[in-house]
Order: sequence, then C-alpha cells, then structure tokens
Amino acid sequence: MDRQSPLNSNQIIQRRRVIRTLLGAAVATPVLSLIGCGGGGSTATTAVSSSSTSSGSGSSTGSSGSSSSGTGTTNSGVTTTTDWATGGTSSITENFPDDSLFDSSSTCSVELTESLTEGPCYFDSEYRDDISEGQTGLPMMLCLQLVDANCNPLSGYEIEVWHCDVEGIYSGDTSDSSDANGFNSSFCTGNDSDALAAKWFRGIKVTDSAGRVDFASCFPGWYSSRVIHIHFRVKNNNNDEVVSQFAFSDEFVDAICTTHSDYSSRGEPDTHLSSDTVFRSSDDDYLFDLQQNADGSLLAYKRIIIS
Repeated sequence: MDRQSPLNSNQIIQRRRVIRTLLGAAVATPVLSLIGCGGGGSTATTAVSSSSTSSGSGSSTGSSGSSSSGTGTTNSGVTTTTDWATGGTSSITENFPDDSLFDSSSTCSVELTESLTEGPCYFDSEYRDDISEGQTGLPMMLCLQLVDANCNPLSGYEIEVWHCDVEGIYSGDTSDSSDANGFNSSFCTGNDSDALAAKWFRGIKVTDSAGRVDFASCFPGWYSSRVIHIHFRVKNNNNDEVVSQFAFSDEFVDAICTTHSDYSSRGEPDTHLSSDTVFRSSDDDYLFDLQQNADGSLLAYKRIIIS
C-alpha cells in the first residue's frame, strides 16, 4: 500500500501548529459529565496472560492471526510479559464479555470531570460494529457503558467513537457525512490517498438496556504532540450529552509501540501524558481499563457517567 509517512518533518511541524492552535483552549469549562464509576482503578485492569482471563464463551468471530510478543501493563504500571495478537479484527475469536465487566463495589463512586475537546478530526460516522474496515493492528474490543450519576444504565443513547490508525492517520472520506464542518482534512489525513477514501476507525452504536456498546477495532497508533487516545461523543435525541476522550497509560503504550510488530517500526510516541495538550497527567479518570483476551486481543473498557 502506497502511503505517505505521517511523520515527515513538514507534517510534524504542521500537526504541532494546528493541534496547538485548535486545542489551545482544550480544557473546557467544567460541565455536568462524570467519567469512571468506581474510579479508574476499581475494576480489574490487568493486561493478563491468556491463560488467566476469558472474555466469553469462545465462539469464533474470525480466523486466528499471529501473535506479537510484548509487555502488558495495568494502568498503575504493573507489567506482565505476554503475547499480543496481530492482523486486525479478523484475529478476534472470543466473544465480547458480559456486563459483569463493569461491576464495581456496591457504592457508586464518581468524580466530576470536564468535557474534553472534539478535536479537528471529527466528522459524523455510520452505525456499525466493526469499525476497522480491514485495517491491521492489535485487535481491540472497545466496550463502553453509559450510566447516570446513580450508576443506573442509560439505554437508547448514541455513542460515537473515532481514532487514528496504526500510523497515526485519521480516515477522511466525508462524502456521506452531515457534520464535517470542523474536519481538518490535511492535518488529520496527511493527504494520504487511502485515508481520503476511507472511514476507518469511526462508528456509532446505540446503548442497549445495560447502557452498553461494543466496537471491534484496533489499538490506535500515535502522531506527534498527542498521546494515543480515542474520542467519543454521547448524544440523546440528537443533543450532545458529552464529548471527550479516553487514553491509555504511558507504560502500556510504550510497551506496545516498542515490541508489537504492527507498531514497533515507529517506536515510542514523542508525547506522554505529562506533556500532552489535552489530558492531565495527575488524573487516572480518563484512562481505559485494560485486559488481554484469551485470543491475544486487547480489551479496553470504561464507564461514562452523565447527570
């Protein structure tokens, strides 16, 4: 595939200038949105070896892929050597886990947070389960649960997600989008021809009776001046409830980016949480909880709490 490098010097300069211009006021006025019922570390977060975790009954959803040796890590930085799957979502053979994934203590502990910037790479997407469009990468089950301030599930809400590919490039086919006014095509796609013709790593789903949505995707790559992150938007009756982002711990990101075969050619990101333009390095509420599935895919999950 003939693709431009997202990291040539001109693009790095451009990305830094645009991201700082557009995100200079990234930390918005606090709104009544809350993230992380029970806190970032109240549920199991270990990216464990495949012998000690199971995410479903094991019925096949795709053909097995190869594995890539790496280091898994919890959000607290505890590491465990493990093998990760490669080759994208076709390598996922496990079922998505049941709703007990989101169980925490009997007390619903919440913390107020602010809505984070939409960013320059948004345009509205389509309803779909697998958002990868056959792209490669560490296969990832992305699970989100929407609840209210009392941890009651909220059904019938739209949750939309978008993120870049393994090379830090966003898709850019806005031909069917009704909301692409803020999309900075040159910055987000690097004018890559494949990206301009694609809608990869974008999708919408409606929460079920448990407030739950699941997406099949791939762990994102990085681009200069930002930590690896996934954007999300929650809507009810076409009105925004919250627009924000979730990230991954530096330890986990560095391990995948230096040891996984789909990412290691680019190495560690140039930006970590302490220097990111959006996130606060002192707060874990925006970090995904992580596990490794028995098939070697990544399970990234989080509760979103709104009032």
